[in-house]
Amino acid sequence: MGKEITDQIYKTIKERRSIRSFTTQKVPDEIVQKIIEAGWLAPSAGNRQPVEYIIIKDEAVKQKISVQKFVGTSSVVVVVAVNKDRATERYGERGEKMYIYHDSGAAIQNMLLMAKTLDIGTCWIGAFNDERVSKLLKLPDNIIPMAIIPMGYPESEPSPPRKIPLEKIVHSEQYEPQKIKEYLMSLVD
Repeated sequence: MGKEITDQIYKTIKERRSIRSFTTQKVPDEIVQKIIEAGWLAPSAGNRQPVEYIIIKDEAVKQKISVQKFVGTSSVVVVVAVNKDRATERYGERGEKMYIYHDSGAAIQNMLLMAKTLDIGTCWIGAFNDERVSKLLKLPDNIIPMAIIPMGYPESEPSPPRKIPLEKIVHSEQYEPQKIKEYLMSLVD
C-alpha cells in the first residue's frame, strides 16, 4: 500500500466526527448502499456474520426512532442489528455476551469511515430504548438493535474532542496504572 493511500486512511480516521446537524440534501441510495457494504465487509467471529441493517427513510419513523431530535433531520437512518441466533449457534453465551458487540462494532466503524470518505456525516447512537426500537421496526426476538446511525450531508464540522494523550494509555509489557493516574490527577486542581 502506497504512502498516499496510508496517509489518506489515517486522515479519514483522524478527521471523522459525530455529526448532529445535517443539510436537507438527500443521500443517494447508491451511497447508502456503499456505506452498508463497508459494514458487511467487516470481520465477524467465526464468520458467523450476525450483523443486519434496516434502512429508514420514512420521516415519521425517523422521528420516532430516537428521542434525539437531530436523528429526524437526517436524510436516512440505518439501524444496525444482530441476529443473536447466528452468534450463539456456534459460540453459545460468549457469542451473545461478547461477539455480537465485537462484530457489530467492527461493522459500524467500517460504515462510519466509509461515510466520511464519501463526505457523509454520521453519528453512532447507542443510547436508545431497545424495546421501543424493536417494536417500531417489528424485529423478532432473536434480532437485537445495536446502534442507530443517522446519515446526511453535514451542516458543519465539529472541532475534535479532547483525547487522553496516547502515551498515557499505551503500556509496555504490563499495565502501568500510574500513567493514567498521574494524568487524571493533573486535571484536578
